[in-house]
Amino acid sequence: MAGVKMAIELYEHQLAAIDKLKSGSILVGRVGSGKSRAGLAYYYLKECLGKVKINGKGGHAPMRKPKDLYIITTARKRDTLEWEKELVGFPLSQIEVHIDSWHNIMKYKHIKGAFFLFDEQKVIGNGPWVKSFLRITQNNRWLILTATPGDTWMDYIPVFIANGFYKNRTEFIRRHVVYNSFTKFPKVERFLEVHRLVRLRDSIIVNMPYKKRTIAHEEIYPVPFDKEKFDKVLVGRWNIYEKRPIKNISEMCYILRRVVNSDPRRIDILSMLFDKHPKIVVFYNFNYERDLLIEMANKNEIELAEWNGHKHEPIPTSDKWIYIVQYTAGAEGWNCVETDTLVLYSQSYSYKTTVQAMGRTDRLDTPYEHLYYYRFRSNSIIDLSIYRAYENKRDFNELRFMVF
Repeated sequence: MAGVKMAIELYEHQLAAIDKLKSGSILVGRVGSGKSRAGLAYYYLKECLGKVKINGKGGHAPMRKPKDLYIITTARKRDTLEWEKELVGFPLSQIEVHIDSWHNIMKYKHIKGAFFLFDEQKVIGNGPWVKSFLRITQNNRWLILTATPGDTWMDYIPVFIANGFYKNRTEFIRRHVVYNSFTKFPKVERFLEVHRLVRLRDSIIVNMPYKKRTIAHEEIYPVPFDKEKFDKVLVGRWNIYEKRPIKNISEMCYILRRVVNSDPRRIDILSMLFDKHPKIVVFYNFNYERDLLIEMANKNEIELAEWNGHKHEPIPTSDKWIYIVQYTAGAEGWNCVETDTLVLYSQSYSYKTTVQAMGRTDRLDTPYEHLYYYRFRSNSIIDLSIYRAYENKRDFNELRFMVF
């Protein structure tokens, strides 16, 4: 750590959250709110009893109770070294730091006496990740950092067990869950003793609200689509690209989206946006969209860079550029404070992915006060259904969309 300035900057909302945290807490904050820095500060100051200069005040001193640090995060954040950037400023020469993805959580079941930061709430259900998580939390101190702690009480079962509220999943279900007797598969009809569940959840959740300096302007941008082609697919159950009948609901939705998203007028509207916003981040889903975006940039002599499964190019530095990002590859793990404009060229099925994508430009250190989000959406039934799911904070479900 020689040569590194031992100092960190923390906002008021981060300092307030750190005071409330304890091992076993879930730190909840919006994308871009600074959860990572707050979690690390809690670890260093409260768990390891170290001192570091904060906001230019105080001094620094070695940890009195050093604990090795394990950060379990997404593969994307691990590979892009996002956590390494957050660690700068904390004097950590006394301990070892391990950063790995959730896919490798099983490797750390044997660790004892350390501190674990679990980045994002991935411990839902009762699979191998949950079993490893419960083993780890028995022998270590820990926090979860997330923007989405849970949609139903069932999502909280692993965390409740880890905090010692219940012995196992069976005890929780026996006490709180009533299943519907008339369905083939287990379906929760209602929960019992909800007042107790609320009390337990509130005892571990630490919300990190903050007064945003930025003002978000989200606009639905209506875009046309070819209704004749759309109806051939929807009504005729016909794959117009391969000239054959459609096999299943998944293929049906894919083809409907291709008809809508590849309409050339969508590109024309994006081109018009450059008159107002010369630097734009654009999120897309499919390769055929990427091809259209690249063609548009070349035609209009706009500098283009990409973030996808194969390319992680830097943000351009010219006066006019387009940065195209594939949702699955780039909804997290990088930030952009070089522009105030983000376009959702097509919609994602995932509510969480959409929120994370929009958070790429909404960062604490952005120099912009006003941020602009343009969501391209046609009046087709597929686009409207995906948007309705987003508005209800749900993922889009193809089986709910229609019965094939």
